[in-house]
Amino acid sequence: MHRRTFLRGAVSAGLIGSAGCLGVGNGNPDVALAEPDRQYTSEELPYPAWGQRVPDVTLPAPIEGGEISVRSVERPSLLTFFYSHCQTVCPVLISAMRNVQAHAIEEGYAESVRFLPVTFDPERDDAERLTAYAEQMNVALDAGNWTFLRPESPERAKATVSEQFGVTFERTHPEDMDMYMFAHTPMTYLVNGDGYIERAYRTDSPDTERIIADLDTVRNR
Repeated sequence: MHRRTFLRGAVSAGLIGSAGCLGVGNGNPDVALAEPDRQYTSEELPYPAWGQRVPDVTLPAPIEGGEISVRSVERPSLLTFFYSHCQTVCPVLISAMRNVQAHAIEEGYAESVRFLPVTFDPERDDAERLTAYAEQMNVALDAGNWTFLRPESPERAKATVSEQFGVTFERTHPEDMDMYMFAHTPMTYLVNGDGYIERAYRTDSPDTERIIADLDTVRNR
């Protein structure tokens, strides 16, 4: 079996968790954080990782209007992948990002970071739904640094979220089709202002303090 194919299966099965952050020296001028202490290189992993360019994708911003090119944000950014009807992992991922946003506002660096959560449920997560979800999750949309991104269709969501960002998701089929759910892998990316991935936090319980510390290093590189 090809090693990368094996790793994709291992990640899907939960055999490979999020990388540690012990660092073994940087050695890459494109990133501020040291390489994580891990078993596999970024090239071997089935998702974009440390030192690699963030995927070159442009997605609609349904609440504000227009589109955002993820690679061209020019500020450190946090990306995660969710759907608003999720009752398990997604609220934890969004809450972690919201906590980082709250810290940025309180500490005066809100204009130096962007938050870009990407839905993979465009059929239900329209502008009205996402606005209500932001209120429900206590997200400060008026801070001007939080933008929900929404692929135009389920097909586009699969091509972007799964194929480019390595976040697998599969729709379930309950009797009430309006309340379908998704099984999915958790992921949060920290991307620097030059469009390079500093960290791929593959965990359903992101460590907010760790992210804030990593973000501080990236902001002050």
